[in-house]
Amino acid sequence: MSLIIPKKYNQKLLPETTEVAIKMIKTEFQKRLSEDLGLRRVTAPLFVLAGTGLNDDLNGVERPVSFPVKALGERKAEVVHSLAKWKRVKLGAYDIAPGYGLYTDMNAIRADEELDNLHSLYVDQWDWEKTIREEDRNLEYLKETVRKIYQAMKETEKKVFQQFPHITPRLPEEITFIHSQELLDLYPDLTPAEREAEATKKYGAVFLIGIGAPLSNGEPHDGRAPDYDDWISDNGEGYQGLNGDILVWDSVLGRSFELSSMGIRVSPESLKRQLEIRGCQERSELNFHKRLLNGELPYSIGGGIGQSRLAMYLLQKAHVGEVQASIWPEDHIKACKEAGILLM
Repeated sequence: MSLIIPKKYNQKLLPETTEVAIKMIKTEFQKRLSEDLGLRRVTAPLFVLAGTGLNDDLNGVERPVSFPVKALGERKAEVVHSLAKWKRVKLGAYDIAPGYGLYTDMNAIRADEELDNLHSLYVDQWDWEKTIREEDRNLEYLKETVRKIYQAMKETEKKVFQQFPHITPRLPEEITFIHSQELLDLYPDLTPAEREAEATKKYGAVFLIGIGAPLSNGEPHDGRAPDYDDWISDNGEGYQGLNGDILVWDSVLGRSFELSSMGIRVSPESLKRQLEIRGCQERSELNFHKRLLNGELPYSIGGGIGQSRLAMYLLQKAHVGEVQASIWPEDHIKACKEAGILLM
């Protein structure tokens, strides 16, 4: 664990008022997100059956929380890691037209998470997915979508300021786009996390493009499963990757802060290539992957936006445990309390 304790931390809101602010942020942001992207709310599962290919594999090493289902002959169910694939199936099932999509509240348990200021066992995010046309699978469409999401964040930040004037806005007017290879070229001797810190410290808010494909040093900037985001396709600017992360500089913790992971989803062709690159072609026999490879699922763009992460950033909190209820190590709780960081 790498718990950060700010030297001088002052709570901007008491716990009771924080609860009111959290509700306002969630209500305001999802309203703007749905309006700006043309999304409608749907109900989502907490768990899916193992072996269907529907669960998100994240970086491929995290173990899902699972349990046997007595009524299904002890078949194993898994608590979702995210709904990246499930949403795309729903787009097809609801026959949602290009330019429109869906969003939902996604709740997950990530038992292998390393706990710190930003990472909790409990994950809550807005998962969203939108049907697109094949010709929309390009970098400009991705950037346009990012700008809309970023604007929704800025409008929500403005609402926070209107209600709590002592919490002054920090997001810059525009978000800066940069590819992970460009960042490596600028800072070849730094780690990926250090590169992100340099970029966000300079620009305030960055969309880092190209997460998952190997860079010139032979390593990807960060892990990404091979079967939802398209990280291998040429993005039209001489680089690979039609996905990325929204990152901001957090002045409270003095570090980079990921608010969203998103991207244009794999086509049948890019799925096949990415499975080969990762050496997991056996997944092509799973139900989800078969349907995608057979062209039965719509082209789409989608992602996840952290609910507690966004609330934590907008309310200028030092720990995600100040805006969500979870469990933490005792020494973690003690250190936070001594610093005036009150965990729920």
